[in-house]
Amino acid sequence: MAKKKKVMFISSVGGHLTQLLQLSKIFNHYDYLLVTEKTPVTKKLNKYNIKYLLYGSRQYWYIYIFILPINFIKSLYLFLLYRPNTIVTTGAHTAVSMCYIGKLFRRKIVFIESFAKKDNPSLSGRLVYPIATTFVVQWQTMLKHYPKAEYWGWIY
Repeated sequence: MAKKKKVMFISSVGGHLTQLLQLSKIFNHYDYLLVTEKTPVTKKLNKYNIKYLLYGSRQYWYIYIFILPINFIKSLYLFLLYRPNTIVTTGAHTAVSMCYIGKLFRRKIVFIESFAKKDNPSLSGRLVYPIATTFVVQWQTMLKHYPKAEYWGWIY
């Protein structure tokens, strides 16, 4: 029997995680790991093979500047521990570090721009677009911002 490819699915909490979980139907096709931020809501996702990063919000930048480097180190640790072949993400800030770590180790990076982004790009999308192996948009109007992106329609 062929060994399953290792895929890491990563996103921050909220809408990004809700969108990522729309892909849960394919999780078991892979040796997968789900990575997100630890919150009271995400602690209930124990049916998944899941690991956590610290919760942080750019809204509270004075705390976030301390959380960001800690999450980078935790992301590097999780990457080295799990060694995924592919990283799939819907963003946002939590996933950017992991994408750059994956790129450094020559892994495939699949970025799915948020469904909420119909007319303008997200910050995480702009940061990951140059390094993504596959960049997916959910609205055709976003192709003007990401000319090399692929339009796959909605994942909802």
